[in-house]
Amino acid sequence: MPVHRQKKDTTPNTPGSTPEQTAPALPDQRAFHQHLRELARGAIRVVLEGVMREELDALIGVGWGESSPRRKGYRNGSYTRDLVTTTGRIEDLQVPRDREGQFHTQVFERYRRYEPQVAQGLTEMFVAGTSTHKVGEVAQTLMGVAPSASAISRLNQTLTQQFEAWRQRPLQEHWRILYLDGIHFSIRHGEKADSTIILTALGVDLEGHKEVLALRACAEEDKDGWACLPSPTAMTGYWPPSHTCFRLPLVSAVWCINNAMS
Repeated sequence: MPVHRQKKDTTPNTPGSTPEQTAPALPDQRAFHQHLRELARGAIRVVLEGVMREELDALIGVGWGESSPRRKGYRNGSYTRDLVTTTGRIEDLQVPRDREGQFHTQVFERYRRYEPQVAQGLTEMFVAGTSTHKVGEVAQTLMGVAPSASAISRLNQTLTQQFEAWRQRPLQEHWRILYLDGIHFSIRHGEKADSTIILTALGVDLEGHKEVLALRACAEEDKDGWACLPSPTAMTGYWPPSHTCFRLPLVSAVWCINNAMS
């Protein structure tokens, strides 16, 4: 009887790869949204500490370093307190004190009550930029009263600096996986909400930790939009990753990747 020989697999393997190696699956939209919310954790610290300082100013009647006959008390340093949020623990929040012990902040109680609204507002500012209107909404939610224009201006400036520092932070040299995706995100404008696309680069390091590397709000998910996202070659040389996964039009994806490698 004739013996049937097994046909050999002649498919070439790429250097450093194995036949079983497959590209990792792209996270779903909810996973991307969760990573965006985690970015706002640092902003939560900035806002809570800023609002508590404003509360103390209102109690003693004057701001820091001011001299006025309206003064009703004096500052007395601060103590630290942790806060558990839905995106993790915020450690060593600086809680101000007054000399007479009359100051009792309402921030922590109101944050626990209104955390979804506060977190959503800060995330919107992180991905779409700050504004005095949005900062005022978040501050009023935490204070229970409308903040002064100067208080809003100070918080807005501090948040802008916080977000800019994140955008300019140094990154590690290599990432195992790079995910590229356009996330549909709802941005509120008063009583209305518009759907905005957030172009997002999500990296996975050698230990499996995920981090949002860059993001940008745009009207459409097209070549011009991805061109304005900071390219991997501009991020301290972490390109190329072992895998690149994307959920976007093929022409735009290929253009984005080729542009980053050129």
